[in-house]
Amino acid sequence: MNIGTISKRYAKALLQYAIDNKAEDTVYSEMKTLAKTFVDVPQLRMAMDNPMLTTKDKLPLIKAAIGNEVSEITSRFLNLVLKNKRETILQFIASSYCGTYCDMKHINTGKLITAAPVDKEVVEKMKQLVQKIKPGVLDFQTEVNPEIDGGFMLFFDTYRIDASVRSQLKRIKKRFIEENSKMA
Repeated sequence: MNIGTISKRYAKALLQYAIDNKAEDTVYSEMKTLAKTFVDVPQLRMAMDNPMLTTKDKLPLIKAAIGNEVSEITSRFLNLVLKNKRETILQFIASSYCGTYCDMKHINTGKLITAAPVDKEVVEKMKQLVQKIKPGVLDFQTEVNPEIDGGFMLFFDTYRIDASVRSQLKRIKKRFIEENSKMA
């Protein structure tokens, strides 16, 4: 059985349990934080994959990644995941939960990455652009990443608009190399 199928089953079961207990929004917030922490802190993933750590060692790490104040439903779910030795796919379960939750609530997600902070007007214009493509509730995040050297990157649904200076310079460099290699 593949990881995607298993993680989706766990995520759907958690979502149904959370809905039954009217806590799906709280669990969504916790799973979103957990998924982001897995991306931002690669050591967490390595800890989950480490067979030398016991489940008693891993549980506090996971709770700390969420923010220590974990809801009863999430806490019970984490215990189940650890009991079934599925902690290695916890990152995928958290991501699947967020995706399933957003689909159910008709929430679109978007992310704007810029090289420098932008004002609210620019953010609003980007939100409006996304809303034109796909109407609905929008969960929109902004991030500053000086490594893109200028311009912006917009991620939405399955779309990626890369208008960063870094990408444009890479394209120019690639074209320059290709054209000069023909001359040789």
